[in-house]
Amino acid sequence: MSKYWSSLVSKLQPYVPGEQPKMANLVKLNTNENPFGPSPKVIEAIQSELNDNLRLYPDPEGLALKESIANYYGVKARQVFVGNGSDEVLAHIFQGLLKHDKPILFPDVTYSFYPVYCGLYQIESNVIPLTDSFEINPDDYKQANGGIIFPNPNAPTGRYLGLEHVEDILNANPDSVVVVDEAYVDFGGETAITLVDKYPNLLVSQTLSKARSLAGLRVGFAVGNEELIEALNRVKDSFNSYPLDRLALVGAIAAFEDRDWFEKSRQGVISERERVTAELESLGFEVLPSKANFVFARHPEHAGADLAAKLREQGVIVRHFNKPRISDFLRITIGTAEQNNALIKGLASI
Repeated sequence: MSKYWSSLVSKLQPYVPGEQPKMANLVKLNTNENPFGPSPKVIEAIQSELNDNLRLYPDPEGLALKESIANYYGVKARQVFVGNGSDEVLAHIFQGLLKHDKPILFPDVTYSFYPVYCGLYQIESNVIPLTDSFEINPDDYKQANGGIIFPNPNAPTGRYLGLEHVEDILNANPDSVVVVDEAYVDFGGETAITLVDKYPNLLVSQTLSKARSLAGLRVGFAVGNEELIEALNRVKDSFNSYPLDRLALVGAIAAFEDRDWFEKSRQGVISERERVTAELESLGFEVLPSKANFVFARHPEHAGADLAAKLREQGVIVRHFNKPRISDFLRITIGTAEQNNALIKGLASI
């Protein structure tokens, strides 16, 4: 703490990202990165942009990318917002759409950036416990609020809430913005973007970091009613008018255009996820049903922290959360078949 800090900074509890270890030859299954890599067309598009145009500012609106996203999902470009990773998009959502007189609602076991944003933007929140089976109960969100946000599939549990239940929440909260954070939806879920024209209070956020293997490019977006998008643009242009550089814009467009690569990549993850789930269960693990590119699992005879430490000794890194209700769970990213085999072998030896 420094005497030069503002009072707000001294009170912040920053988000802690997954470890990015510098050790070589690790089986890295802790940060939900896609093991199959981006489309070659993305690499080609980025390389083609490495020219004298880098002296010029990128399009502050990212219109070509918005049109690509709009075409992909069957919406209008003016219903799309783009930003520097979905974390930046979410930050603008919290500041522009979720800061009201009443507390916002989100699950107790969920993306740990949500309470961080509440602290940063001084937003009151009401944390809603998941059920005993770690599911979202829509009835719990039928109460006074200043907005609602939840991941679907949820993180770190991986559990998915069907669109009929999402609609239940939307119908119960016509005067509140409902944000569905779909970072992992492409690994088995159904996007709520199909509902944005029906519900003016619905905003859906997504990222290119997961299913499109572009965590290093930092591209996120949101889709919703034009008035909601206008609010995000007003915040963005009061913060940083150029959130996406030229390389990110062309790379993201190429990622949406290469649908064959996207489908092959996500199906590869889904297939490995089902195999890993079966292998874990054969070792006695309880594995929550997952529609994400990770699984959330615990063993009745071993503490989660102990398992994570022993795996690390074997060069396998997974994510452990030392938090209430989930301290015995491991969040395990789905890797390549070779990486997953190393995980299973390590757990079997333990």
